[in-house]
Amino acid sequence: MASCDESPDFIYPMTMDVYYPMVEQGVYGNVQKHWVRDRTLVCSLAPAGSAGKEEIKSNMNITQETIIFGRSKSDVRISAQDSNNAITNIVISNVCDKFGKSVYLETSGPRSGKATIFEIVSNDPIVGPFGSVEYYRITLKRSENQAVDI
Repeated sequence: MASCDESPDFIYPMTMDVYYPMVEQGVYGNVQKHWVRDRTLVCSLAPAGSAGKEEIKSNMNITQETIIFGRSKSDVRISAQDSNNAITNIVISNVCDKFGKSVYLETSGPRSGKATIFEIVSNDPIVGPFGSVEYYRITLKRSENQAVDI
């Protein structure tokens, strides 16, 4: 497990690694993103309710849709160097439990045996009764592109 920049506790027993891209332009003008781990944050994550919903949808392309809800002590849009990032330019991976064991693993494909990569669907501050942000509600979705090298 990577060193954690925040300390896990009973409210935030899990950790997740936050990655931001280094964007470069290729020889032919194409944009290339190289994902770089920024830091490890504490969090509490759980799968969205799945009553009556299929996780894998059978059609021409088999797709796996995993939605996870949770909370984070810190705003994932702000990097360790205090730069702002759009939620579309952030990926989350290496979600671990309090014992450092990976919670979400890919079992096939290019990342077989490696941690699942998630994209951020939403990141909302939750303001407490005294007017300060208490935590950030976060919604994650399994990325369709698990072939990304992070």
